Amino acid sequence: MHSLHRFMLAGLTAVCTGLSLAATDANLATEAELDSIKGLGPASTARILQARAQSPFKDWADFLRRVKGFKGSSAARLSEAGLTVNGQPFEAPASPKAAP
Repeated sequence: MHSLHRFMLAGLTAVCTGLSLAATDANLATEAELDSIKGLGPASTARILQARAQSPFKDWADFLRRVKGFKGSSAARLSEAGLTVNGQPFEAPASPKAAP
């Protein structure tokens, strides 16, 4: 019976670990889910929810345009912490190549 408990504990740990790595979409997340993202606090979560109440975010560019206080670098950190917009992680725009 002891090995059965160990097996069940290992399975539960795997499920919990998987859930913590799951993406949190800015268009679908609850206030608590947004607050759980490293880098978001009550004030930034409130700004996200307020902007989202107007209309869902189309993409990261729309998110950055409508939610004050976020730029590309903070979007990259939030994305690494699990935040997505329409299921998409943040991808920094390619830097323009210098003319020869």
